[in-house]
Amino acid sequence: MRIIIQKFGGTSVAKPDNRKMAVQKIINSQKSGFKPVVVVSAMGRRGEPYATDTLIELMQNVYREAHPREMDIIMSIGEVISAALIANTLRSKGYDAIAVTGWQAGIITDQNHGNANILEVKPAFLLRALEQGKIPVVAGFQGATESGEITTLGRGGSDTTAAVLGEALKAESIEIFTDVDGIMTADPRIVSNASMIRYISYSELFQIADQGARVIHPRAVEIAMNAGIPILIKNTLSDSPGTMISSRIERKQQAKSRRAEQLITSIAHITGRTQISIDTEQGLEEQDDILQRLADNHISIDIINIFPKKMVFTIEGNLTEKAMKILGDYSNTCSVIENCSKISAVGERMRGVPGVMSRIIRALTARRIDVLQTSDSHTTISCLVRGEDTIPAVLALHEEFKLYMQ
Repeated sequence: MRIIIQKFGGTSVAKPDNRKMAVQKIINSQKSGFKPVVVVSAMGRRGEPYATDTLIELMQNVYREAHPREMDIIMSIGEVISAALIANTLRSKGYDAIAVTGWQAGIITDQNHGNANILEVKPAFLLRALEQGKIPVVAGFQGATESGEITTLGRGGSDTTAAVLGEALKAESIEIFTDVDGIMTADPRIVSNASMIRYISYSELFQIADQGARVIHPRAVEIAMNAGIPILIKNTLSDSPGTMISSRIERKQQAKSRRAEQLITSIAHITGRTQISIDTEQGLEEQDDILQRLADNHISIDIINIFPKKMVFTIEGNLTEKAMKILGDYSNTCSVIENCSKISAVGERMRGVPGVMSRIIRALTARRIDVLQTSDSHTTISCLVRGEDTIPAVLALHEEFKLYMQ
């Protein structure tokens, strides 16, 4: 069987017209000789009736400290509703479809409610449905423990569902349908002349997703990369060819998209960061204590710079109050800058090329943007700036590297 995974995001299934267009994409893949396995997210975004955030707020309005087990049950409902609607829309078009929950799809997880880890996938139910000529429509973002307890997979969980099913079913490709034409050179809401990237490697996409682009979850990219399954990011509402992600980019395609001469592929950004600086007179012993306290309380550090008697790091902004309570006895030597943004330039072709950091710093300082902190790897350079400088910083780097010429 030529199996293809087609995942549709919340905006793709939120409205009747959007659902019709999504269903047509599914029908087209079947007419092309594929056996589609569909994965759906909950309908819409915050505030819409069945969006996951809306369901969370519904439960918390009743009881603020709801038990994680019951939270997972209510959070799983949105995707089940989407699966039932898409399956029945397909049936109305004459196609034999079946709505499938995450646990029926064979997704077995640990007991970490709210952010469960997938232990294995048992795809027998899906394979049987495909052999019977059915189109399975799987509720994303969910699974179950061996004992049958419902669990959810955390943010980006529907992408993860699509990726693990692609791996388990040995799919030819994974199509992620969303409300944008593909991976862009920057957030088009900020950069009006951002262009679509036609071809990109797994590693670049992983970095772009990890540094803030919300088109696909980094965990899903990693799963597909390890399984060697190509990913295609497409727009449900258009016929744009989308962005193809695979292990390498053909040189001819690079030339066509003008990417061969460009060091940077995309500018990504993450808002809502907090920078914490702490003077540590006792050096490494004191620094280790600080890091251990944060780790013990599940606070993840992003950018970090350590000096003999000082350390500077960033955390998610919504964890600032919690972090300061944990580090209360360091308050006299601690300084905090809230509402920061991390701006990242991503590109495989910068590897080993001198002067890229210099260009980034020059471009930002020319706009009078203070760089609070930096980090870099072979393929990514990140700068921390104040929140009010987010848009000017993204625009400055997009212009500096002429990404509008993709």
